[in-house]
Amino acid sequence: MSKSAVKILFMGSPEFAVPSLRELHARYDVVGVVTQPDRPQGRGLALQAPPVKVAARELGIARVLQPEKLRGAEIRRELESFEADLFVVVAYGKILSAKTLAIPRRGCVNVHGSLLPAYRGAAPIQWAVLRGERLSGVTIMLMDEGMDTGPMLLQRELELAADETAGSLHDRLAPLGSLALCEALEGYLAGTLHPVAQPGEGVTLAPMLAKEDGRVSFGSPAPEVDAWIRGMDPWPGAFTSLDGDRLKLFASTMVGAPRGSVGQPGEVLSVDSRGLQIACGVGALFVRELQLPGRRRISAPALCAGRPIPAGTRLG
Repeated sequence: MSKSAVKILFMGSPEFAVPSLRELHARYDVVGVVTQPDRPQGRGLALQAPPVKVAARELGIARVLQPEKLRGAEIRRELESFEADLFVVVAYGKILSAKTLAIPRRGCVNVHGSLLPAYRGAAPIQWAVLRGERLSGVTIMLMDEGMDTGPMLLQRELELAADETAGSLHDRLAPLGSLALCEALEGYLAGTLHPVAQPGEGVTLAPMLAKEDGRVSFGSPAPEVDAWIRGMDPWPGAFTSLDGDRLKLFASTMVGAPRGSVGQPGEVLSVDSRGLQIACGVGALFVRELQLPGRRRISAPALCAGRPIPAGTRLG
């Protein structure tokens, strides 16, 4: 397949953006990549490159910029020097100013991990699971100065599984977004696909999450607690407290249909091969995997074999 002569500057940082970069590189002239700076990570705090930078090097893309900020005359001149027809932005992690948006003659196209106007913001994938949605997807849009408010080119949707986590949804949406992006670009650049304004109704927000947001409120009904645990997996991880220690909770499942109170919220009802059964405000759920500070994530029975959590224990 011969590549299009359209020049694209790609802006993205995390793993979610990598499939889009690879698809674009196969079809278009990707003249460069803009991504976040290398950051210290892990216990040793060694500098680690963003996944997009790693992919760009593998693809042989020579010019990779990693500015701390996108504002200022110097970085604007660098962006202009690519002479790109189009900027494609996928989870870059920085806001583009009006001056930056105006650089490419065909505008800036964005891949967003929700069915806009639902879940505008930094964490659309997590919030879709946290709120118990049964439908999600991707939106390809032209960017404006607002937060995910630009006109839409294309949407593709998928159904969430009953045990969907933020991690599993991320892994399904990333390739879906890459294919939708290339489909949208083909029509947009050919003039057969035209942007459509987002509807004024149905707007919801997906603000960035912090570690403390993972705290579980067992006073909520079991379906809401279940969705919260799954939506925080893998990061920041849902958690409660056990004898003063932070206990992370993963891989939850419902205990049948909620039937009212089965114990005090946060009370451990049992532990067996199905996991740790915990009472909620209405109903109960099983948590199959647990993690203590400094330990790895393991099955609930395995953890309880070394640190018993007997029935009647109150979590939180």
